Amino acid sequence: MGMLRPSHAHSAFSATVLLMVSTFLSSIFGLVRNLYIAWLFGRSMEADAFLAAFTLPDMISYFLVGGAASITFVTILTRYRDSGREAEGQRSLSVILTTMYLVLGTAIVLAEIFAPWYVHAWFNGFDPEKSALCVKLTRILLPAQLFFFAGGVFGSVLLVRKQFNVQAVAPLIYNLGTIVGGLLLVKRLGVSSLAIGTVAGAFLGPFLLNALFAHRAGTRYRPILDWHDEGLREWVRLSLPLIIGVSLVTADNWIIGHFASGTSGAISLMTYAKRLFTAPMAVLAQAAGAASMPFFASLWAKEKRYEFATNVADSVSRVACLGLLAASGMIALGQPLIELIFVGGRFSTADARECAAYFAVFSLSMFLWSAQAIYSRAFYAAGNTFAPMTAGTLVTVISFPMYAGLYHVYGAMGLAIASDLGIALQTVAIALLLHQRHMVSLASLDFAELGRCLAAALASGAVVWAAFSWTGARLAPYLVRIGLLNHLSRATGRWIDLALLLAGTAAWLLLTDWVLTRTGSALPHVARKRLKLA
Repeated sequence: MGMLRPSHAHSAFSATVLLMVSTFLSSIFGLVRNLYIAWLFGRSMEADAFLAAFTLPDMISYFLVGGAASITFVTILTRYRDSGREAEGQRSLSVILTTMYLVLGTAIVLAEIFAPWYVHAWFNGFDPEKSALCVKLTRILLPAQLFFFAGGVFGSVLLVRKQFNVQAVAPLIYNLGTIVGGLLLVKRLGVSSLAIGTVAGAFLGPFLLNALFAHRAGTRYRPILDWHDEGLREWVRLSLPLIIGVSLVTADNWIIGHFASGTSGAISLMTYAKRLFTAPMAVLAQAAGAASMPFFASLWAKEKRYEFATNVADSVSRVACLGLLAASGMIALGQPLIELIFVGGRFSTADARECAAYFAVFSLSMFLWSAQAIYSRAFYAAGNTFAPMTAGTLVTVISFPMYAGLYHVYGAMGLAIASDLGIALQTVAIALLLHQRHMVSLASLDFAELGRCLAAALASGAVVWAAFSWTGARLAPYLVRIGLLNHLSRATGRWIDLALLLAGTAAWLLLTDWVLTRTGSALPHVARKRLKLA
């Protein structure tokens, strides 16, 4: 229980486990939030407008602060801490916060004014009514970026001390804010209630919680403007590549929204599918990456290059293996999963089938998203943000015509295919850069274990998917003949969906375990050992 104290200093393993559990719980909260949005608004105009309204605030955060305040600040504070200059680090924190309050605050005011022009240009497929609603919701959401930035800076103070518990709780509060806002205000304010709840969650979770515990750790913020501050200059140096460049990791959602605005309901369905896909991806990649970042930075700062390279390669191999396995289960069980959790209110079974198709295509790239998250943090830990952002910008520029071409040929599904191809380019580019700079060798990846996991993923996923397809093709006509299908209540249907999903999950786990064991993989033994089953 001592590990749950906010001031507890974690090891790399305990931090990874903690953040995986936290990310899983946050994903559950996020799933409930998406379920609530889908139940209330389905694939309607309100849902499209609300989900599109996040794009401008995200762009402002990305292009003004690099979208990675905590990542770059961890590197800076680690250097101050390791060299015994924590007081200087605290002063730099105050300087950076004060400077960016002014810059970001000014940008938000301008965005409030010019939001109508932006929505008309970026979401040019929206009709006037949907555009007006999107503008209104965008204006409500914009101030949240101040809370995210300040919270990221205060949170980095705790990360440097290897205190991860607050980082584990803050996202839960943020997701809860949207749900509570909707529950309390939706009858009076409609979809605007969700935007208000989102801003409240950003203030209470990412900002206030981090600020309070950073204060308890000894951090004292004072409004200071000093353009010559060493920490500010270092932060600008590290953040500038993130600001002037654009990674496909972030731009993917923006590009999808831009083209999908021309297809009614596509933004909603693709966002639901992408967020459901993001939940396990966040557990694998973001939790492992956030937990590993301070340790990578410390190894690099101490010039332990071999240990740095080994740790990065091991982390990439682990998350890629798990990504391959997770993708096979998600693809095989995606449709019953989405029907179970989403269908209801204004979200129909037909919507679920279309959403499941997007979900399956997105899931193919699970291992790539997981790997690139670790590779990117290897560069950040080494204090090099220019190389990955240059590569990411080039990949984004190259990928944009690919999104456009595939959208015009295959419609919204083409955007999902383009997303997979784009992230493949991104991952390969960053991996090659690390290899060429002799930071992390490609040869140090565990290709044998990756091959075993790929074989297990293909075998278990194919068998379970075929079993579901065969069962559905024969069971549905039989139920129609006996007149039962039309008389099943939605509640009864959910229990049937749940039973099928549990049976499919059990079959997938058993098949995966059997193939991995037969091929000599260490994963089953390690998993049983961690779970105290062996």
